[in-house]
Amino acid sequence: MNNTVIKVENLSKQYRLGLVGTGTLSHDLNRWWSQLRGKEDPYLRIGEVNKRDESVANGVNDYVWALKDINFEVKQGEVLGIIGKNGAGKSTLLKILSRVTGPTTGSFKAKGRIASLLEVGTGFHPELTGKENIYLNGAILGMTKNEIRSKIDEIIDFSGVEKYIDTPVKRYSSGMYVRLAFAVAAHLDPEILIVDEVLAVGDAEFQKKCLGKMKDIAGEGRTVLFVSHNMGAVEKLCNRAMLLEAGRCVYQGNTESAIDEYLDGVNKNVARDTSLNEWPRDQTYGKEIRFCQGWFVDSKGNSINILKSGAKIELHLELKAFMKDYYNVYVNVGINGQQNLRVVTVSSRSVFGYIKIKKNESTILRITLKDLNLVPGNYNVTLIVATRGVPHYDILQHVMNFNIIQAEDGELIPHPQLGGVIECDSDWKVL
Repeated sequence: MNNTVIKVENLSKQYRLGLVGTGTLSHDLNRWWSQLRGKEDPYLRIGEVNKRDESVANGVNDYVWALKDINFEVKQGEVLGIIGKNGAGKSTLLKILSRVTGPTTGSFKAKGRIASLLEVGTGFHPELTGKENIYLNGAILGMTKNEIRSKIDEIIDFSGVEKYIDTPVKRYSSGMYVRLAFAVAAHLDPEILIVDEVLAVGDAEFQKKCLGKMKDIAGEGRTVLFVSHNMGAVEKLCNRAMLLEAGRCVYQGNTESAIDEYLDGVNKNVARDTSLNEWPRDQTYGKEIRFCQGWFVDSKGNSINILKSGAKIELHLELKAFMKDYYNVYVNVGINGQQNLRVVTVSSRSVFGYIKIKKNESTILRITLKDLNLVPGNYNVTLIVATRGVPHYDILQHVMNFNIIQAEDGELIPHPQLGGVIECDSDWKVL
């Protein structure tokens, strides 16, 4: 038996930039004349892939393909992650699958009811109360009043907005909006649940609850399409993932491999941090020995600034001496988290020993940080080079900013009650 619930074939979506509607009268007449003669739309052959950071020239470049030749299938009970940079076409794809907009070319087939959560407050009427909007959304999904009534207590309890359920939703905060919207979409028994990045609006507790609910939905044999920039959540939740780039599908398959492809694309244009040489220093530092460059390196030798929690990371530092040869130098590296709190310190003196630096020659240090179990967030580095009797030849504070992604539980921030910066493996036993 064929258990495919979504089948997309050669799906493409074209937009004309800078205009609302079909464009100009001359283009409409050209399209009409082509259709009258049984020929292809002349503007479908014109256009480029959607690269949001490029300028637009007049003429052919007025048309862009937000999506181009997308093909995939989703099986019943599968959770498909859709990842990519901003502007890659993820939301456009979900809008087409939700029938908010139509494709320019190609087609798709979906089997079953589709519940979509594409943006905060999707399908809500601002003048209606939370309870009235639950009934409205259920009716849109094809549920009977009795079916909705049997689920309403569960929906309200999951959303956590019981106190405000009889208040018009126009008075809700964005977090309350998304809480109620997700609760409605998840509990009214759709065969297919489509979720865009809106869960990022919710707090850490609600994000965790939503991820658990989506796992339960998939376990019941229903299908989930999940778009998120939270790679930890995608890896933990999704059976399979698809990577979009400039409107094209560049990878489909194993979730972990898709995330690696995405991070490779994010990091491949990251240059070495050459600003260390010009970084503002105290006048007494950097005259004899100076940090010139610093960069993080992944397992493939690429410079990166987005790192996975728990992965082995290499930090490369370039130093240069100006006065003479130095034989008993050591380097300290500190990693700082929120509010520049020092969370990790490593020193060549305690692990490797002293370092020799020759005059006017670059010395490259490779520091391997094993199992850097930091919670997701923003970090920076403090660098010190010194020797016996000279505490600081050079010191740089809060340089080389980088990001840690993917906590074990898929959250983007520490647990609000625990906080902290280190994720430590531990064994527990009740005695």
